[in-house]
Amino acid sequence: MSTQAPYDVIFFDMDGTLLPIEVRDFLIPYYELIQAASIREGWDPHHFRESLNTGIFSMYDHPTTETNETAFWRVFFDELYGGKEVSQEQKDYLYHFFEEFYEHEFDKAGTGVVPNPASARALNTLTEKGYPLYLTTMPMFPYSAIEWRMKWAACDISLFSRVTTFDNSTAVKPHLAYYEENIALADVPPERILMVGNNTEDDLDCLKLDMDAYLVTDYLINDNFFDVNTVKHGSMEDFAAWVEGLPPCTSTHALGWRDRADELRIGHA
Repeated sequence: MSTQAPYDVIFFDMDGTLLPIEVRDFLIPYYELIQAASIREGWDPHHFRESLNTGIFSMYDHPTTETNETAFWRVFFDELYGGKEVSQEQKDYLYHFFEEFYEHEFDKAGTGVVPNPASARALNTLTEKGYPLYLTTMPMFPYSAIEWRMKWAACDISLFSRVTTFDNSTAVKPHLAYYEENIALADVPPERILMVGNNTEDDLDCLKLDMDAYLVTDYLINDNFFDVNTVKHGSMEDFAAWVEGLPPCTSTHALGWRDRADELRIGHA
């Protein structure tokens, strides 16, 4: 008699988990690059950055009746143009600016990142065993930015049934609404989902919904002094070895989920 696998779907964080990088080591070059791009377009770089940050912060606290993308643009436009009415032409100009930036310049922020082969090994092992995978990274960027970062990690983004982006999500971590949304899309009981992450707040809040978790400790963020011994934990190398011991997936749920934002990119919400 076959034994039921312990999980029906595996959720993965990206930064500090699959992608071996400290958040600050990504954010510093990111802001340098986008400020340089704003200068070339004639914007005051400080005002542009303040407007960008205000838009980003809006994604932490907005009604879940709108996507993170909708919240970002609404607040970003308002801040950038000082509360004045923004024409469609002005909006389209900025949509194009960001689209071009993420497509052609964002990749430079990953210069010097050295991937951990254990990340790709773990993903490939789980895929071979039939586990659906969700890339449950902080959904504050468009798909193109996440695709670049997965390339830095030398991981195949196509292995994921769903990738959370700012245009297909209505909340961010650690809000429970973020996990509830993804649990609903997976259509499996939360206790049948494993969350793999490195942040004891953003990633382990899923425990409040009865999900299971594996804490990757290479780039551990533990600002709330969480007792890591209360959950599965280890390096990414340890995790890759651990998944080799998992039985094949026995669930037919969460398979083939097409990202509902496949046709919705910047400027098309």
